[in-house]
Amino acid sequence: MPPSAYFARREAHALALLRELGAGHLDHPGGTLLAHLERVHARLGVWGARPALRLAGLCHAFYGTDGFATALLPVGRRGELAAVIGAEAEEIVYFYGSCDRAASYPTLASDVPRGAGADTEADADADADDNEAVSSVAPAFRDRFTGHVHSPDRQSRRDFAELTAANELDLARIDPAFRAAHGPGLLALFTRLRGLLTEPAWRECQAVLGRGAL
Repeated sequence: MPPSAYFARREAHALALLRELGAGHLDHPGGTLLAHLERVHARLGVWGARPALRLAGLCHAFYGTDGFATALLPVGRRGELAAVIGAEAEEIVYFYGSCDRAASYPTLASDVPRGAGADTEADADADADDNEAVSSVAPAFRDRFTGHVHSPDRQSRRDFAELTAANELDLARIDPAFRAAHGPGLLALFTRLRGLLTEPAWRECQAVLGRGAL
C-alpha cells in the first residue's frame, strides 16, 4: 500500500473513532471539538508536517490536555489509539496531552538558538556550541499524569511546539476574545519556542498574534 493511502486509511479510522467517542458533540470554540481537531490537522498539512504529526494533530485531545480537561480515552487505554493511528502518532498525542504547561514551557527550547527555526522537520539540529543565545539549562518536561520530569529529545519538542502552535493559532483565529486575552502571552511563548518551529508555523504566529493582528 502506498504511504499516502496507508495514512489516509489511518485518518479515516481516526475520524470514525472520534465520532464514535462523541467528539462531534463536544462544545469547543468555533463549534465542536471534532471541527477544531480537523482544522488543526489541516493547518499542520499546510505547514508541511509529516503524516504522523498530522495524525497526532487530528487526535491531540484524546487524553485531554492541560488546557482542555475532557478526555475521549483514559491514558490506560493508549493501546487502542495506537492501534488506530500508529505508535509514532500516538506517542506525540500522549506527549502533548501529558504536558504540565506551567512546569514545562519555560525551558522547552532552552538548548535551541531562538533564531534557528527549521525550514522543514527534516532539517539538522542547530549546533548549540556555536550560538551564544543557547541556555545552559537543560529542557525539563513534566508529565502531568505521572509527575515524572525528564529532558525530551529535540524532535519530540519540535513536534510538540508545532502542534501547540497549530492548536493555539486555531483558537486565536476562531475566537477574537481568546486572541485579545491570550495573544500577547502566546506570541511571547512562540518567540521563546522559535528555534523549535518550522518557518511556516513561525510566520503564521507572527501574522495571527503580531501587534497588527491584536
